Amino acid sequence: MGHARHGARCLRVTLAGDRRETGRVPDDGVNHDHYDCSSSRRSGRIRGECVRYGGRRHLPRRRLCDFPRSLRLSRRGGVRGSARCLDSAWPRDYGSSWRRPHSMEHDRIARRALHVASDGARSNWESHTGHRTPHTPKERRVTPAPDSESESELRARAELLRVTLDSIGDAVITTNNQGDVTSLNATAQTLTGWSTDQAVGQPLDSVFTIVNEETREVVESPAARALHEGVAVNLADHTVLIAKDGTERTIDDSAAPVQNEAGEVSGVVLIFRDVSERREQERGLRDALEYAESILATVREPLLVLDRNLRVITANRSFYEVFRATPAETVGRSIYELGDGQWDIPQLRRHFEDVSTEMDSAEIEVVHDFPSIGRRAMRLNVRRLVDDRNEARRTLVAIEDVTERKEVAEAISRSELKYRRLFEAALDGILILDSMSGRIIDANPFVQRILGRSLDDLRGLRLWEIGSLANVAENEARFEELRSRGHVRYDHLPLETEAGVQTEVEFVSNVYEVDGHEVIQCNIRDITDRRRLERETERQAAELADLDRRKDEFLAMLSHELRNPLAPITSAVRILGRQPIENTAQREAREVIERQSAQLTHIVDDLLEVSRITTGRIRLRIDRIDLRVIIDRSLEATRHEVERRHHILHTSVPATPLWVDGDPVRLEEVIVNIITNAVKYTDDGGHIELTAGQDAGVVTVRTLDDGIGVSAELRPHIFELFTQGERSLARSEGGLGIGLALVKQLTEMHGGSVTLSESSGLGSEFVVTLPVATGAVPAIPSTHALEAVAPAGALRVLLVDDNVDMVRVFQLLVEEDGHEVEVAYEGQSALAAALRFRPDVALLDIGLPGWDGYEVARRIRAEPTLSRTALVAITGYGR
Repeated sequence: MGHARHGARCLRVTLAGDRRETGRVPDDGVNHDHYDCSSSRRSGRIRGECVRYGGRRHLPRRRLCDFPRSLRLSRRGGVRGSARCLDSAWPRDYGSSWRRPHSMEHDRIARRALHVASDGARSNWESHTGHRTPHTPKERRVTPAPDSESESELRARAELLRVTLDSIGDAVITTNNQGDVTSLNATAQTLTGWSTDQAVGQPLDSVFTIVNEETREVVESPAARALHEGVAVNLADHTVLIAKDGTERTIDDSAAPVQNEAGEVSGVVLIFRDVSERREQERGLRDALEYAESILATVREPLLVLDRNLRVITANRSFYEVFRATPAETVGRSIYELGDGQWDIPQLRRHFEDVSTEMDSAEIEVVHDFPSIGRRAMRLNVRRLVDDRNEARRTLVAIEDVTERKEVAEAISRSELKYRRLFEAALDGILILDSMSGRIIDANPFVQRILGRSLDDLRGLRLWEIGSLANVAENEARFEELRSRGHVRYDHLPLETEAGVQTEVEFVSNVYEVDGHEVIQCNIRDITDRRRLERETERQAAELADLDRRKDEFLAMLSHELRNPLAPITSAVRILGRQPIENTAQREAREVIERQSAQLTHIVDDLLEVSRITTGRIRLRIDRIDLRVIIDRSLEATRHEVERRHHILHTSVPATPLWVDGDPVRLEEVIVNIITNAVKYTDDGGHIELTAGQDAGVVTVRTLDDGIGVSAELRPHIFELFTQGERSLARSEGGLGIGLALVKQLTEMHGGSVTLSESSGLGSEFVVTLPVATGAVPAIPSTHALEAVAPAGALRVLLVDDNVDMVRVFQLLVEEDGHEVEVAYEGQSALAAALRFRPDVALLDIGLPGWDGYEVARRIRAEPTLSRTALVAITGYGR
C-alpha cells in the first residue's frame, strides 16, 4: 500500500476475516491520512486507527477513530457511512496533537504491501465524502478486484507499493516460503549493502547476516522462526548486522509471517532499523551514570541526594561512615527523620525552605549535638538541581565537618598577640607583602635594623627597590613563580642598606591567607658568615678533588714506572733459568729474585687496580666461557703459593660445563683473589676447599678454609678498599688490602654477588655467584685448530721500545727461541726498520719518544708491503 496522493485520504480496513483493503476519498486538506480499521461481525461497527502522514517528511501520526454501524462494506467494494474520531483532542481538520507512532505501524504497512504483491490487485474502497455509493449492506467480506482491472493499474499500484516501502525509515526485506529474498526497500539495501538485483533469489541468511554484539556468535535469523513457526519474532538484544562490505551496525525490531488466502504461510516480512546511535547514547548515559556514582562514592565529604520532598534518594559511603548509619535507615526517609531526628533543626528547616522557594543554593553552618558523633560544627552546601523546565527535582546536600577548622581559627585568634610578639622579637628579618601588588605592608624590627630603614620608609616598596631583585622584570618573574608554586626559596639574595652596603641573605617566601586576603611572608636571614664558610669549603673540596685526581694519575704513572724495570728483571730471571749450568747459590739467588719480583709485580698490579676502581675505568670484554677452565687457570696461578705454605687444597668441580657470560681475565682475578685470601690467612699446613656447581640459574664458587677467620667488627667492612684482617706491625703477608674489594666490584659488574658466610668456628667461607649464560651454547674449539695458528718456522720480529734493557732482554729471549730480531728505540726509526726488515711480528711500546706506538701502528698499516705484519702492543700502563 502506498501513500495517498496530495489531497486524498486512504482508508485501510481490517475485517474479521483478516482481509485488508485500501480505498481513497477526496480530501481538501494538505496531509495524507490512513485509517487502519477492524470490524465486528456482531455489531457491524468498524473500529481502527487513523494514521496521518504530514508534509514532505511523511512522519506518521495516529488517532483512534470509531466508525459507526452506518459505515458498511458493499459487495462492490464501497464504504457507506461517516467516520468519527474518538480522540476529542484531534479536531476534524487534524491540525493538532501529533506524535510519532511505534514502529508496528511500519509492520502493518509492510504486511499490507506483501499482501498486495502476492495476491494481485485489490479492490479500491471509498470512504464517506458527502455522497453515497451503491452497496450491499449485508456484504462485509472483502473481495478481490474484478479481473478486468487493467495492467496499467496493476503497474501503478506496484509502483505505489515500491515508493511507499522506499519512503519509510525502517529497512524491509520480504521472502518467499523457502526463505529466499523477494524484495528489499531502499533502507534495507543501504544497511545490508545488497542491491535488489543482487539479493533477490538469495537465501536470507546470505543477505541478512547477524551476530551477537558481545559473543560474536552467529544469531539465528528471526525470519527463520517466523517462517517455520508462523509467529512474529523479535530480535534479541545486542544484535549486530554485518553488511556485505563488512560494516557492522546494531539493529533491532522484528519479523512476521505472511499468510495467503488459504491461511498458509507464504513468506516473511523482516523489518529492522539501525540503532547504533541509540546504543551509543545508551552507553553514554550508562557511563555517565556510573561516573557520577563513582564520584559520589569517592568524595570524602558526606553527600545526600534528596527528592522534592526532601526524602533521601541516595547517600555516599562517607555519609554512612561519618554518621554511623546504614542504607536501610537512610534511603527513602526525610532528612529530618535521619538519626532519630538529629537533623530536625529549626535553623536547617528555614534554610531548606529558602532554597526550595527563593534561592538555587545556600551554605548553612550549624553547631549541634549529634547523638552518634557528639557536638560538631557542620557546614552544609545545599544546591537545587533543576530540569529543562526549571523545576527542582533533586536537592544535593554536601556536608563538611568544620569543627577542627573552627577550633584552629579560634586558637589562631587567641594566639595572635603571642605571634605578634614573636614577629617583633625574631632574630630573622620578616617582610609581609601584598600578594597582588608585591608591595611591603609590614616589616619586623630586625629587618629594619638590617636595612637601616624605618617601617614607614619600607611600606609601599617592592623587593627590587631594596636591592633583593635586579629590576622590575625579575621582580615580576619571581612573584609569578611564587603565585604558581605557593612558596619559593633563594639561598643567596643581596639586600642593600640605606648606606648602599650589600648583605647576603637567605630568602624564603610563602603565600597564605589572612582575613580572607592573601599575603606573602618573606623570611630573611643574614648568611654573610655562612657564605664565607661555604666558599671556603667549596675551595677546599675543589682542592681535594684535584688532589684525588692527581693521586690517581700518580698511581697510574707509578705502576707504569715500576713495571718498566720489573719487566726486564723478570725476563732476565727467565733467561738465567734456562742456563744449563747453575750452582746451588746461583739457583737460590735466582729463586729469591723470581719470588720477590713476582711479589713486587703483584703490588704494582694492586696499585693499578686501586686507580681503576676509584675512577671506574674497569672495562669488561664479555665472552661465553666455561667457568671450569677459569678455575683450572686460577688453581695453576696459585699452585706455587699453596705448595710453599704446605696447604692441603681440595677441589670439587662438576664434569659438565659451567657456562657463564663474562670476561675470562677478570673472572680469573676474582677466583685467584679468593684463593689467595684463603692461603694468606690460613696457617701453614691448613686445609682449603674449593667447590663449584650450578643451581637455580646461578653458578656458585665457594672457598672454605680453617684459618684465622674474620672478626665481627671487621665483617661489615671486609669488601671495602684497604681492609685487611691483620693490622699489627708484625704482619708478614703484605698486600694493600684491595683484593676482596676488587672481587666484589668485578663480580657485581658480571651481574653476580660475593658474600662472606657466617662461621661458628675458625675459618672463613666466601661464596661467589654468577648468572648462568642463556642462549645457544657455543661449540668447544678444537685444539688442532688452535695449534694450526702457530707458524712452523722462525719468525722475523721487530722489537720497538725506548727502554734499552727491555729491548736487550726481549731480544735474548726471542732469539733463544730461534727467531730473527730487529730492534728500534723510537717511532721514526721503527717505521724505517719495518720497511727495511719487513717483520712478521712487530712488538710496539705505546709510550715512545717522537711518534707514539699508536702513530707507528697507523703508519705501518698504511704501507701495503706491511699488510701481513702482526702488531703487538707493549705497555706498562696495564689493561
